[in-house]
Amino acid sequence: MLSKFPHLRQDFLASIVVFLVAVPLCVGVAVASGVPAELGLVTGIVGGLVTGLMRGSSLQVSGPAAGLTVIVFEAVSEFGVGTLGVIVLIAGLLQLAMGFFRIGRWFRAISVSVVEGMLCGIGLVIIAGQIYAAAGLKAPETGIGKITGLPRAFADALGSTEALASLAVGAGTIAVIVLWRRLPKRVRSVPGALAAVVLATAATLGLGLPVATVEVEGLLGVVQPPGAEAFGELAGPAIWGTIVAFALIASAESLFSAAAVDRLHDGPRTEYDKEMVAQGTGNTVCGLLGALPMTAVIVRSSANVDAGARTRASRVLHGVWLLLFAAALPFALALIPLPALAGILVHAGWKLIPFRQLGALWREHRGEAAILVVTALAIVVVNMFEGVLIGLALAVAKTAWEASHVRLEVVDKGAGPIEAYLAGNATFLRLPKILDTLESLPQDRPVELDLSGLHHLDHACRTALESWAERHSATGTEPVKLTTAA
Repeated sequence: MLSKFPHLRQDFLASIVVFLVAVPLCVGVAVASGVPAELGLVTGIVGGLVTGLMRGSSLQVSGPAAGLTVIVFEAVSEFGVGTLGVIVLIAGLLQLAMGFFRIGRWFRAISVSVVEGMLCGIGLVIIAGQIYAAAGLKAPETGIGKITGLPRAFADALGSTEALASLAVGAGTIAVIVLWRRLPKRVRSVPGALAAVVLATAATLGLGLPVATVEVEGLLGVVQPPGAEAFGELAGPAIWGTIVAFALIASAESLFSAAAVDRLHDGPRTEYDKEMVAQGTGNTVCGLLGALPMTAVIVRSSANVDAGARTRASRVLHGVWLLLFAAALPFALALIPLPALAGILVHAGWKLIPFRQLGALWREHRGEAAILVVTALAIVVVNMFEGVLIGLALAVAKTAWEASHVRLEVVDKGAGPIEAYLAGNATFLRLPKILDTLESLPQDRPVELDLSGLHHLDHACRTALESWAERHSATGTEPVKLTTAA
């Protein structure tokens, strides 16, 4: 057995660690997304048993992700839990198509600032929303409403014993997670999030705190394949924006996670198109089961690598343990206090905010830092999908502006024609400045415009320069002499 599977021991031990990390995250993401807790476990199981078996990135682990919590919650609020399966199913099919058409590798071309801004915006919305959950209060629906309503929420919590007890459990959970990393290594073999949930559960039961706990429906009770009515929602245009957002954001997060995981180990590198197919297959199955969407999750993936995993067997086994837990111990979920899960999500949201990256970008590339901040704010103020589109538009505009670097040099020797030299890339973005300089030249002097130094001259610039030359020739003493590259 060991000769056929030489890394079975390492993979087995790693799978236990990943399983322990995954349980509280799967449950917490599901509850924060507004769906039954078991659906988070279903997605984790599919991520292990289906996506885990497929080629792509051998060591990264897939499941429900905090990064999709906001958009899933919005989708459930607008279309209902019954339609979630259809959204995830079609998004998975889109991912499959992108993988088969070899589009996966192109996701690496997405601006890192946009991705970091997306995660930052998601993190801010998660933190704000889960503070309400930690206090047992109902959160406003919009991201900006969640943030601006926090002072009122804290004031309301101060007047309620139940809210204060709930907040104390949430704050204690965060404290345990943060302080757990400072304990001896042997103690840290138990994941901090799991330890925090266990301690929060014990404290709630032992002290008899008036704190809400997870509602349990049973694994078979929550698995509901989408019906004909749910598929009927596809006739409306509103749902398609959500589907595209699911597919693009889940794909980007998965492939960026794959790139990060590749830096953590020396094993086989990620095959991006095959990883896209694996993610699409997993989301297609999740959609058929009516579960949450999945992405590759950097927290679970890094735990997998750190625990010594060598092959994909570790992530498959972690799916087996999740299935056994969901089938044999569903009653354990009903003991978990909701503010403890909110605390886990607050900590996860905090980790999504790229404080170090933002500082480095501001010092070295302020344009990129501005894109990151604007993307994050747009997600908070507007919504996830439109915020990402705004970030992408800014990134494209910035790239186009930088790519259109052009230099216009004017040489006037006092006698004879004025010589003007254009070099670089002349595009419509730089056209106003070029025309301002040319139109300021004396009308009564001949002009020689040399374009031979241009690497690129777009149609808008060419047309505008020719029009200027005609106007100047009509009012000047001699026609403008244009010199272009041979």
